[in-house]
Amino acid sequence: MIVKERKMPLILRKMEALLRRIPDYHPKRKDIEVRFSKYMGGYRGEESLDYPLGFLPNKESYILHDLRLWDGARYFQIDTLIITPAFILVLEVKNFLGMLVFDQEFSQLICLSEEKEESFPDPLLQVKRHENQLNVWLNHHRFDKIAIESLVVISSPYTLIKNSINPQTRLNEKVLHTGKLMNKMEELNKRHSHHQLPNKLARKLIRQLQKGHTPIEVDILQRFKIKPDGILKGVYCLDCGHLLMKRMSAKWICPECLSTSGSFKNRKYVLTFSE
Repeated sequence: MIVKERKMPLILRKMEALLRRIPDYHPKRKDIEVRFSKYMGGYRGEESLDYPLGFLPNKESYILHDLRLWDGARYFQIDTLIITPAFILVLEVKNFLGMLVFDQEFSQLICLSEEKEESFPDPLLQVKRHENQLNVWLNHHRFDKIAIESLVVISSPYTLIKNSINPQTRLNEKVLHTGKLMNKMEELNKRHSHHQLPNKLARKLIRQLQKGHTPIEVDILQRFKIKPDGILKGVYCLDCGHLLMKRMSAKWICPECLSTSGSFKNRKYVLTFSE
């Protein structure tokens, strides 16, 4: 059962709005486009979980997407949290193509593709840190003795996963493709079968998690160091995307495609930068 749905992150929506409001020749546009593409790729990767998670028992498992909690010292973000009768599962989703090499000697993730080679922070360290921070949060709110597990999920089934240092290391204990998630959860359920989280306590925990969730606020102009006077003003047409619809006879008319709209009190017609 999904108790906190996944929504497009606010920063993605702000970047999308910003790209509509700056000209093609703006010096920051390329940087914004690159950042937007990476954020959108991550979001699409998280969406890939929807299909396998649909097989979870609806009345026994609770799913919360995009949780941002305070552990008493700092905030931490969890892509997906699953509460089952036997354990809590923290999922960190990665959307990469090509080959992924988990360099455990230097604690980094190397992504190899035909175009380039890139290095990223080790998601195993990241998800373990989130697991530990969640444990602190649970203890602070008196939800102790609940088993916690964490996994790194690779969204694309075509991504190759390799271990750079020791082939005998059981990397598959913590890293897997989306298609193997249900099998892994069955394995974890057997491992923690002696733990049982009463449904009443699970619902109390869910309420506390929802109460503790704190969405991040981002000043998108400050993030990309863009001055307000560099933003294009006016009203966009939702049909063709043309800027500067004209107000005529109590309606807004697009001079490009001639579509019209009524009162802009209806928010579906308002495409302002603030959105």
